[in-house]
Amino acid sequence: MQELLAFEPTAQERLLKLGLGYVDAIGTPELRSAIASLYSKASQDEVLCFAGAEEPIFAFFNEALSPGDHVIAHWPAYQSLYSVAQAVGAAVTKWEADERNRWQLDPDELPRLVRPETKVLVINSPHNPSGALLEPDRLDAIVAFARKHGLWIFSDEVYRGLEHDPAARNPAVVDLYERGVSLGALAKSYGLAGLRIGWVACQDRALLSRLSAFKDYLTICNAGPSELLGALALRHGEALIARCRQIVLANLAVADGFLARQAERLSWVRPTAGTTSLVRVERAGAFSAGLLQDTGVLVMAGQDFEYRDTHFRLGLGRRNFPQAVAEIEAWLAKG
Repeated sequence: MQELLAFEPTAQERLLKLGLGYVDAIGTPELRSAIASLYSKASQDEVLCFAGAEEPIFAFFNEALSPGDHVIAHWPAYQSLYSVAQAVGAAVTKWEADERNRWQLDPDELPRLVRPETKVLVINSPHNPSGALLEPDRLDAIVAFARKHGLWIFSDEVYRGLEHDPAARNPAVVDLYERGVSLGALAKSYGLAGLRIGWVACQDRALLSRLSAFKDYLTICNAGPSELLGALALRHGEALIARCRQIVLANLAVADGFLARQAERLSWVRPTAGTTSLVRVERAGAFSAGLLQDTGVLVMAGQDFEYRDTHFRLGLGRRNFPQAVAEIEAWLAKG
């Protein structure tokens, strides 16, 4: 909190003088304006604020889908990106990222995946858990396919901004497509999960109106202090992202050395964005369970997020990552 307030000399006074009543259900103009500055085509009237990223995922699928509809979803993925659609009564076809091709999606697969009842195409870039960033030509092909078939694209962009090479940042889907819904949050790239600020940006204001009405049955509005602090954070977003990127890049260097030394047992496609990666290992479930039991270090086995027993997710976002790697390496040396 102290570091965040230090960005602006009047920030602490503004926070202390803030009234603690309800704020605008759609988000304060100050926050929505700060969010809109992240995009080239979305105005503040095309931004709707939520409590974190989970709430807008839940609201979107409940408003965009009906029982019997169909969704094509990037996979592996954050579970809510497909399970909420299933809970609504939609069928979900998992569109698998290809490890052999740097965890990229193949747009040429879409014609065989689409159905007459398909309504939504879900993508996640930068990708959790692989850390892959969609190549621009693939993103353009996905948008072209969705436009041809009149599909919504729900694009999870919560790690956008945390590209390991800032020059590689893709345009947001809201800026590429009139039926594109860009999901953002302060939790990941900005390192501010405790503020619980998320949002969607979309050019379709009718959809935003429906999502706003749905939100009335969820949180109604966000916390006023969080919205003030969120707007402050976004005005200094590049500094916050640079801080997070520095941590990730330092940890990447540690991981490179570790995986080179353990090449007979472990391998990966080196991530290019975000804070997560996938490491290939035999019997990932047994590996992660044994590691946790013996050392207290937690990595997430693929089967624990409905993927295969061939990989575990390695997080790169914590400052104590070198100590964790040292624990893993000592454990491997014993067995």
